[in-house]
Amino acid sequence: MEQSITPELIKQNNRNRIYEYIYRQGDKGISQQEISIALNISRPTVAYNLRELENDGLIQQSGLLEVDQQGRKPVIWTANADYKIAIGVEILRKVVKIIAINLYASKIAREVIEIEYANHESYFKSVSERVKKFIASLKLKHANEKILGIGFALQGLVSADGTTVIYGEILKCTGLKVDVFQKFLDYPCRFIHEPDGAALSELWVSPELEKAVYLSMSVHLGGAVIANRKIMNGMHRHSATFEHITAQPDGELCYCGKRGCFETICSMEALVGANNYPDEFFKRVRGNDPEASRRWRVFLKYLARLINDLHLVTDMKFILGGHLAPFFNDDDIRVLYDEIREQTPFEEDEDFILISKMPSHNITIGAALPYVLEFLESLGVKR
Repeated sequence: MEQSITPELIKQNNRNRIYEYIYRQGDKGISQQEISIALNISRPTVAYNLRELENDGLIQQSGLLEVDQQGRKPVIWTANADYKIAIGVEILRKVVKIIAINLYASKIAREVIEIEYANHESYFKSVSERVKKFIASLKLKHANEKILGIGFALQGLVSADGTTVIYGEILKCTGLKVDVFQKFLDYPCRFIHEPDGAALSELWVSPELEKAVYLSMSVHLGGAVIANRKIMNGMHRHSATFEHITAQPDGELCYCGKRGCFETICSMEALVGANNYPDEFFKRVRGNDPEASRRWRVFLKYLARLINDLHLVTDMKFILGGHLAPFFNDDDIRVLYDEIREQTPFEEDEDFILISKMPSHNITIGAALPYVLEFLESLGVKR
């Protein structure tokens, strides 16, 4: 049944349109007259909604518009970016990363804590206490009302409702419930698969992106398929687990129990080792160190094979993300295209491999983003 158009519905629609228009202006802001003209809404209606939105704390006056004419200068209105805040937490084997973001997904604060994962209540309580301490450090007024929720990014597949880890071999946490954190925290909590969080971050900074394959090359290899600006998870929640496609049938043992998965070749851990950092490795690569250069060539060769295999199926753009993404240079991308041409039957243009626009904090920000997206959508703002 179609919803009848009532005065209340018109009023709410005007409010949402005005807030959305202000929000999309970002820091530069907009004047009342400009809003009225752009949205074709009467000046009195705009003025009324501006007062209401300001009273609710959603928008704020941010100076005066510089104009040539004499008389009173128009007020510039901007969205109150810190009206609501979301928290993202990344759970890794030896560290926990925490971030707070505002309604523009900008970082407010960040902290990294060294704490080894343990599937035990003492660990969950300890992490929760550190999250609460982090929130307290933000010195928020009415934090219970201001914080939208806490997203926990995990190296494991997660149920559709974000409550359960359905496959967590890396941390040995299959079956883990978000309740282990929720019972210590006063905010809504949910799990998210790490690559999904990274892909959400990519969608946030790339409004033009409609469909793509996202490859997350961090400590572990992961991925996501984006279609119609949504992440596709599949029937059993394990689509885009490219890391477990077999690259070498008799290769290294993967954490999944099988041998030769792409995880054992194209993850950061496989490239630089479990206890090393990529910075030093790439200094050696760019300095033509023989062993480092050999390892990097092997990495690129197998990465090209993975991209080609997936590109033959999807024919989409590929976004290289994760901790390794910032270390790729133009020569590396050229090597990938050269390798792909050797493998594919098609004449491929060099137009489908892209480097992530958001390699920093992408997973923790992505863990928090669902709360921001839901809140903005409730106000008529769609990303």
